[in-house]
Amino acid sequence: MSRTPRKPASEPRAWQRMLSGRRLDLLDPSPLDVEIEDIAHGLARVARWNGQTVGDHAFSVAEHSLLVEKLARRLQPGLSADERLCVLLHDAPEYVIGDMISPFKAVMGGNYKEIEAHLQAAIHLRFALPATIPEKTRVLTKKADTIAAYFEAVELAGFDDGEAARIFGQPNGLFPASGQAPRLGLTALPAAKAQLLFLKRFEEIEAARQTGSQAR
Repeated sequence: MSRTPRKPASEPRAWQRMLSGRRLDLLDPSPLDVEIEDIAHGLARVARWNGQTVGDHAFSVAEHSLLVEKLARRLQPGLSADERLCVLLHDAPEYVIGDMISPFKAVMGGNYKEIEAHLQAAIHLRFALPATIPEKTRVLTKKADTIAAYFEAVELAGFDDGEAARIFGQPNGLFPASGQAPRLGLTALPAAKAQLLFLKRFEEIEAARQTGSQAR
């Protein structure tokens, strides 16, 4: 009795279709397939802290990105528009791969970091930024990101000040070293509003880049 030969398994799909119609290949991302509207839409719907935050809405990566960019400006007034855009887009790959919490990153293996780096490079090139974030800007972004995580932890994610300080450190550089740091009054916004605010800030920075003026 003859048997029908089995068809070879097809290659797994490695691209994602975006609402813009673009198909972004995760293994070989092209800057031509990156659109800011897709980034804003995705980041506004990706939850920080795996969604374990207070309120009726998730605190999104779009909101986090806006907060980090704002804190970076407070830490270092006079940043160029290019530097501010680098900070705003520091978590942009998460519009494709989601926001993996730090404990999960610590235990997983594989090529996660490599894929993330390729996506970040494609995003930067799409907006005429260096493929790799300059070291000075990277250090500033990391500091602002850590401060943002502290405030998100205590204001939204149920941490007390001591626990947040042990994990993220005191939010130095913005407030007096002694005493308890003030609250920022963070609140989780509806996704549509977070998306609009992210796009608005991007457009403000882009306008400053085009005119050669300093972004506010």
